[in-house]
Amino acid sequence: MKRRVLELPRLNKQAIVAGIDISLSLLATWIAFSLRLDTVHWPEGYQWHVYQLAPLLMLPIFVRLGLYRAVFRYTGISAIVSIAKAVTLYGLVLFAVLVWLALPGVPRSLGVLQPLLLLVLVGGSRAFARLWLSKADSSRRHLRQHRMLVYGAGQLGAQIAEAMERRHQLVLFGFLEDNPELFGKTINGRRVYAASDAASLIESYAITDILLALPSISRARRKEIIEKLRPFHVHIRSVPDFADVAQGKVTVADEHELDILDLLGRDPVLPNPALIGRNITNKVVLVTGAGGSIGSELCRQILESGPSKLLLLDHNEYNLYAIHRDLQQLLARKGGTGTELIPLLGSVRNYARVSQIFRTWRPRTVYHAAAYKHVPLVEHNPVEGIINNVFGTYHVARAAIENNVSDYVLISTDKAVRPTNIMGASKRLAEMVLQSLADSPAPRFLEQPSNVQPLPNSTRFSMVRFGNVLDSSGSVVPLFREQIKAGGPLTLTDPEVTRYFMLIPEAVQLVLQAGAMTEGGDVFVLDMGEPVKIRDLAYRMVELSGLTVRDEVNPEGDIEISVVGLRPGEKLYEELLIGESPEPTAHPRIMTAHEVFVPWDRLSEKLAQLRVALDAEDIDVIRTLLHEVVNGYQPAAEIVDWSFIEKRRQAMQRQDGQSPARGFEVVSKP
Repeated sequence: MKRRVLELPRLNKQAIVAGIDISLSLLATWIAFSLRLDTVHWPEGYQWHVYQLAPLLMLPIFVRLGLYRAVFRYTGISAIVSIAKAVTLYGLVLFAVLVWLALPGVPRSLGVLQPLLLLVLVGGSRAFARLWLSKADSSRRHLRQHRMLVYGAGQLGAQIAEAMERRHQLVLFGFLEDNPELFGKTINGRRVYAASDAASLIESYAITDILLALPSISRARRKEIIEKLRPFHVHIRSVPDFADVAQGKVTVADEHELDILDLLGRDPVLPNPALIGRNITNKVVLVTGAGGSIGSELCRQILESGPSKLLLLDHNEYNLYAIHRDLQQLLARKGGTGTELIPLLGSVRNYARVSQIFRTWRPRTVYHAAAYKHVPLVEHNPVEGIINNVFGTYHVARAAIENNVSDYVLISTDKAVRPTNIMGASKRLAEMVLQSLADSPAPRFLEQPSNVQPLPNSTRFSMVRFGNVLDSSGSVVPLFREQIKAGGPLTLTDPEVTRYFMLIPEAVQLVLQAGAMTEGGDVFVLDMGEPVKIRDLAYRMVELSGLTVRDEVNPEGDIEISVVGLRPGEKLYEELLIGESPEPTAHPRIMTAHEVFVPWDRLSEKLAQLRVALDAEDIDVIRTLLHEVVNGYQPAAEIVDWSFIEKRRQAMQRQDGQSPARGFEVVSKP
């Protein structure tokens, strides 16, 4: 019966409710007469007109005020308020009509008593409909519902719980709290329990989900709570930051998966606005690689500091379009004035294009984020990786010196420290290019003939080195989330592999502050916190999704972790320093490192040799030159460059008297 009612067309359900309201109006009229006349009433004479007037006046008012647009099984306080308004208006009209008509045998007080009774009856009918239909709806969805506890019985927790219950995807059993004053109280009919009772509640009620409604606590405290809940194998999620809720960026119902910083317990350090804006406010700023993970966040945060012009340079058309559109929307929300956005298609590999951009717009500050950063891909394509990472950095640096750029900040990586791969070696060589140029008051560029006087160098060069950032292209965290959703397995390169992690906004914020502190030639190193073993991270992410890991100890688990082996060029452990004893700066999360480099006159010779080897695609010479210049670079024994492997295969076929494989074969007629 209930299911059939729920499945009726909406118009039919509205007609049924209107019919019920008409019946309740007649019932309210009969009860009002009976109470007023102090006897069981049977209408006589003009009293029949009241039975006709009541529904005729009520129905148009109820329709006009939207009482039949509500979904009755979701009826709440707002619906009751709407009913009260509609009945009040109806009561005023009925009273006025009865006074005006002055019907014999009809007391005027009926115009007050009947609407009051109608309010009780209609309100009660809606409450009954919500209870009756919600139970039917609940039984229909029982198999796909999750059972939830909300950790945090504050105002935000209550709002979250109410919003999520309306989705009817979760059954809320109650709240967990650390505050003893709230134990035993109820919120929206749900009891508040002590957090120490979590184990018994999870077992007794088969709880599947716990929502952390604690937006103002520290990450250290959040980590402590999460670690206590981990053994129970429930799906733990979090709510948005309270500031985002207050500003309307998200709603209280926008719960999300825990990020890695929830697991690490690392609290952010508030930025220094004056330091961030020193090289940006009212200045022309250029960001290379503007459409990438780091570059796009750089652009967003730079825009907040109000540059006069923001130049966005990227070789990827769609990425450039996407970040330009995003920044236009940010500007529109701020009022649409102050900063001119200029999207520029081009590659840092093309010096002519880079130089033209610098000559045209004369940027004051440059953030160089354009780079190939995917270790295995660069290892398989070393020539392209080195041209982009090393010579792209050099091209931008040359244009900066030629056009009197004040500050140039390179986004570097922890993989530049004692690299085992081409990507890391190329990034360390890019650092060395800037260190050498910073040390040279008038460097002679590779392309300049000896009879040309070199230009004076007034550009302050700096490098900021940090580890993995979350949610960037290739990050392990979104990969693990996708694999968990797909039922596994989680692919782990090695059980011992360890990495540093940081959120992109925090890393970019520190980059902007570090760049403003440079005196020229500084290698800044960001404090990444403690390194994380990726195997432990995989276990945590599975367990906090309410699942278990399938292994030798638990062969019946949900998600398997598969070890696939290190990819070409990958290291087990990443480092942030080549030397020892980094020095602190004015910022607690930023240090300076003292890294050795080669003077520009010698380094430029090696770069010239490297360029010749790159043009010839001579991988052996390329690796030898990198080994000579980059301190600590130990190339892998095997060359995995795709072009090198294919050329070697074809050469071996020719030696064996075979023709190299073709895409198709031409057969000639005799």
